[in-house]
Amino acid sequence: MVDPDLAVESLAVGSSPLTERERDVLVAAAGGGTVADIARETFLSEGTVRNYLSAAMGKTGARTRAEAVRLAQENGWLLG
Repeated sequence: MVDPDLAVESLAVGSSPLTERERDVLVAAAGGGTVADIARETFLSEGTVRNYLSAAMGKTGARTRAEAVRLAQENGWLLG
């Protein structure tokens, strides 16, 4: 069973442009840690984290990773 309000909201926003790994990195970035912190949490290299953050920022139209996190949260793209 799906909550009707959630279903309507998800249809209005559309599907997420983020890959699963971009989403994972943004979820980790939501904690406000450094790239090194995010890399440790996601078991990725720092360079890979930077690449995923850059891709996510481009897809969300954000200027910063904090803005990318905010926009992804507002659009429901960080939900499991």
